[in-house]
Amino acid sequence: MTQQLKIDFVSDIACPWCAIGLSSLELALSRLGDAVDAQIVVHPFELNPEMGLGGEAIVDYLGKKYGRTAEQIADTQAMIRERGASVGFTFGPRTRVYSTFDAHRLLHWAGLEGKQLALKMALLRAYHGEGKDPSDHEVLVEAAQSVGLDAAEANEVLRSGAYADEVRAEEREYQAKGIQSVPAIIFNGRYLVSGGQPVETFEQVIQKILAEA
Repeated sequence: MTQQLKIDFVSDIACPWCAIGLSSLELALSRLGDAVDAQIVVHPFELNPEMGLGGEAIVDYLGKKYGRTAEQIADTQAMIRERGASVGFTFGPRTRVYSTFDAHRLLHWAGLEGKQLALKMALLRAYHGEGKDPSDHEVLVEAAQSVGLDAAEANEVLRSGAYADEVRAEEREYQAKGIQSVPAIIFNGRYLVSGGQPVETFEQVIQKILAEA
């Protein structure tokens, strides 16, 4: 018998572990096949809410925020590329960090259009795979078009500032729930899994939840 599963995926496009986590989660769900009918809902989180126009070099940003050297950053990126490859996500060169607020506004709209998850993956690939700027409206509209959303409507959402209040309200809601890092994956509103976990971990968690249900 197929069981329903609601999955709230709190994440940021700027976060490489979110790309790994989402890819890993989707692989786990595909392995479980007809045992589960999962609805994944994407929620906003900004790692860099104060980031200005044009972004900042990754080496400078991570150096200031975490005290990492250029060599440490390169080692981490190599490890991330390896983890991504293991779940079918290809990381390309990323040299800058950008604001993602407009991308979150577009994702909110995409959710109303039934294309949120597809747009999320398209944006993760655009930034982490191709090094594109997710604060650039042309990049955002291109991603929206690639998943079947209307370019003119996407442009209007971005130009008008629509859904800014909704995105900020959701960010506050999950911060109030104690979410301080991403990805944060909440199953059926009760079970929290943090980080870009391996496929097997997600599979085991889901199987346990289904058994308890």
